[in-house]
Amino acid sequence: MLNVNFNVFTGPGENLENTVAASQYAVSLGTDVLELHGHIIKDEQVVVSHDENLKRSTGVNINITDLKYHELPPYLDKLDVTFQRAYHCEGTDNRIPLLKEVFEAFPNTPINKVNNNVLIKKVSELVKQYRLEHITIWDNSSYKIAEKCYKENSDIPILFSLQRVLLILGLFFTGLLPFVPIREQFFEIPMPAIILKLKEPHIMSRSQKFLVWLSDTLLMKKALFDLLTARGIQVYIWVLNEEQEYKRAFDLGATGVMTDNSIKLNNLFIYFLFKKG
Repeated sequence: MLNVNFNVFTGPGENLENTVAASQYAVSLGTDVLELHGHIIKDEQVVVSHDENLKRSTGVNINITDLKYHELPPYLDKLDVTFQRAYHCEGTDNRIPLLKEVFEAFPNTPINKVNNNVLIKKVSELVKQYRLEHITIWDNSSYKIAEKCYKENSDIPILFSLQRVLLILGLFFTGLLPFVPIREQFFEIPMPAIILKLKEPHIMSRSQKFLVWLSDTLLMKKALFDLLTARGIQVYIWVLNEEQEYKRAFDLGATGVMTDNSIKLNNLFIYFLFKKG
């Protein structure tokens, strides 16, 4: 049985990534969470961009932090999609947006992603200004940065850092997880098996393939996801773009997935609604 609660959108599959147009398109299809990457630039404004260096996305080899907002180059007309081989995205909106523009455009849509100290403070100020504490999520793989985020504004929900994900796995496999208090509200992890479809099999060594298999076996556990969701923790799996990947994630008990193809996930969701009806 496929149990779909909501989906999470990262952007590149159908529009130029991290643009307002990409987010508008995703939300129009029923996407519930926007996963964005924020950067603090030279004039201390917060912008939304996946990469710190703009070479891949704009063709200009410069760090976004070294530019003022009016100096930012536009996105290229066509970009590769990281989690889909030989796939490109296009769009007419090629402008790098300010985070406040995204907040204003999507006042009711949860948003996650942050990184350094100044950025953390600026994001916190914007979240307070727009009163979005209840639908914004602190997200960083670094334990130290995640702690700084929580210290800056503990009213904003937080994701597990990489260190905390490893701790949760240790607690799960030792049977201690049900007895340990947890502060985080979101468990966001990759599906390791997708690495095999992104790389040429002949260039991967046996040890690399074994590590992918082992990681997938340890992380993709229905019992783990059920324990977490029973405690009110939402489980996201990224970045999935194929029907069998969506099905696997939801069969395992994930509450959401991150995808580059929101329309494909939305169509699958509609299909199963009619099938169950």
